[in-house]
Amino acid sequence: MVITKSRLVLGATAVAVSTIAVAGLGIHCRGQALFQSSPKELIDEVWQIVNRQYVDGSFNQVNWQAVRQEYLSKSYGDKQTAYKSIREMLKRLGDPYTRFMDPDEFKNMQVDTSGELTGIGITISQDEKTKQLVVIAPIEDTPAFKVGILARDVILEINGKTTQGMDTNRAVSLIRGEPGTKVRLKISRNGKTKIFDITRARIEIHPVKFSQKQTPAGNIGYIRLNQFSANASKEMRGAIENLEASLVDGYILDLRGNPGGLLYTSIDIARMWLDKGTIVSTIDRQGEKQREAARDRALTDKPLVVLVDKGSASASEILSGALQDNKRAMVVGTQTFGKGLVQSVRPLRDGSGLAVTIAKYHTPAGRDINKHGIDPDVVVDLTDAQRQNLWVKEREKLATLEDPQFAKALDILGKEIAKNP
Repeated sequence: MVITKSRLVLGATAVAVSTIAVAGLGIHCRGQALFQSSPKELIDEVWQIVNRQYVDGSFNQVNWQAVRQEYLSKSYGDKQTAYKSIREMLKRLGDPYTRFMDPDEFKNMQVDTSGELTGIGITISQDEKTKQLVVIAPIEDTPAFKVGILARDVILEINGKTTQGMDTNRAVSLIRGEPGTKVRLKISRNGKTKIFDITRARIEIHPVKFSQKQTPAGNIGYIRLNQFSANASKEMRGAIENLEASLVDGYILDLRGNPGGLLYTSIDIARMWLDKGTIVSTIDRQGEKQREAARDRALTDKPLVVLVDKGSASASEILSGALQDNKRAMVVGTQTFGKGLVQSVRPLRDGSGLAVTIAKYHTPAGRDINKHGIDPDVVVDLTDAQRQNLWVKEREKLATLEDPQFAKALDILGKEIAKNP
């Protein structure tokens, strides 16, 4: 299979909105007829894709050939039975990011090209060790964000149903719903449980927000990137060009709470800041490296500081790692989420879909950040209470001198600007 850029994503499962663009979607009548006559064909199709593409040639020490024989030897009376077997088969890999989606779940993974989505506005992942469902980050200005859901919150129950043993697809189905309806989440945070009643809504997402700030450090361009969606590159380019025309002295790029998204969007944006150097290396099952590099097309060479936190994941870590390793920017904040895997997403014959982990990525310096994250150059920790106050209750303080992480970034940026008057 040819893997197109639109199919490469960075391992975050979106609950309230989708961060994945998938080519060639749609339920095909011919495929449905084939499936109804032989559900084993779909099971074998899934097996074959994993067999060809999975990042680990040992299949995480699983005898993948024996798995095929086991599941093709069974009888399947209906498609739901086959779907259940496919999920069981993939579970043998122990990889929460390689997952099957039935037709309804697969449609939920599409990016809405209009930019208007329905849900509560969180992205989730399954912890590889504990198997718990964990919030990567709430998306800014969404219902989940406004009620105070935080990165690293553990989801214990959804509408009274325990999430123990629940995969992310099932969680997606339970959390999604019609605008105006409510979903109740029971959350564990630092050993304490909290209940959140969240009203679902239509969500319009603009991934980039920017402003010009007159500060003691100079005329600063502030850019906040919320997620790496399909239109983020265009909006980032527009923000930089606008701020360059305003003759800013330097930039603060805020990636806090950004859960990631499309791989090639992160590469495109990195090229806007870098003239030279490697951006990211992807490593497949043969250990081969595909390096993405800058192309001498940076839009600015002015001093840059990047803000990150524990909600900065996947594509955010590619961008911040590239800027850090190439000495293009100082990184300020807290250790990031630690998600360094790349998935290919593709439709199957009956309108269902499959996400397969096909590669891992390294930063330009060769760092494998999976399960570790990016370590900031300057650590500025916030407690959960401080973060909730800053991001939810007292939003007017965000990106001001009363925001400790922004204040430190501004201090560092001022010193860099002074070096190059």
